[in-house]
Amino acid sequence: MDLKLISSKLEQLQTKPGQNNNQKFDRSQYFWKAPMGKSQVRFLPYKENKENPFTEVFFHYGIGSRTMISPINYGDKDPIVEFSKELRKTSEPENWRLAKKLEPKMRVFAPVIVRGEENRGVRFWEFGKQVYQELLSYAADEDYGDFTDVVSGLDMTVEVVQGNPYPQTSLRVKPKQSVLSDSNDDVEKWLAEQPELLKYYKRVSYDDMKTALQDWLNPEDTTTDTPSSTTTEEDTGYTLNVKQKESFNEDEFDDLFKD
Repeated sequence: MDLKLISSKLEQLQTKPGQNNNQKFDRSQYFWKAPMGKSQVRFLPYKENKENPFTEVFFHYGIGSRTMISPINYGDKDPIVEFSKELRKTSEPENWRLAKKLEPKMRVFAPVIVRGEENRGVRFWEFGKQVYQELLSYAADEDYGDFTDVVSGLDMTVEVVQGNPYPQTSLRVKPKQSVLSDSNDDVEKWLAEQPELLKYYKRVSYDDMKTALQDWLNPEDTTTDTPSSTTTEEDTGYTLNVKQKESFNEDEFDDLFKD
């Protein structure tokens, strides 16, 4: 037995994507971003939830220096959500508007096979509320039914065009039912070997999220120059532009969080 080879393999398995500075995390290996123009995809049953191929994931945009995945996705407490709930207990319209901005934003993921790129295996397609509603309406329509069925499902054409200011995505369902693949081996592999969705997002601790929120509310307290408003534009198209409060009492801030 080659112990050096075994040790190398063990290290590969123990290293999460992005952990190794010499190994850049290739997001396109696990996630598919619809390019400009037309693409054809096939939705698959999700191995973690065979009853529903769609997974709703919640993120915070524009609070701190990076996008943060909300701990509620893991069943944990989210200090930003807790703060938002406390704001809603007041009668101040400004607090309600701020609470709305602080609520995590939903993105939806579903496993797909991209036609013409079957050799890349199953990847997650991420999309927003509008595409999600359209897909749900197709699923609820008996003329389409279960478009994820591996034997009698339906492919879809995804078209992305430049909108104003963000790209716009439209869907068109192929009229003819088809098999997922002519190869039973491919079908079995794609159903069994799917990425672990939440594994590829870095979790931020409760205390770090609380600090990011406090710094965002009190930009003058930070050592770096921070504008009076925070604007962020993600690939997802979300923009957050909110004026921060001029003053926020630190003791009152701490009191809002439950043990």
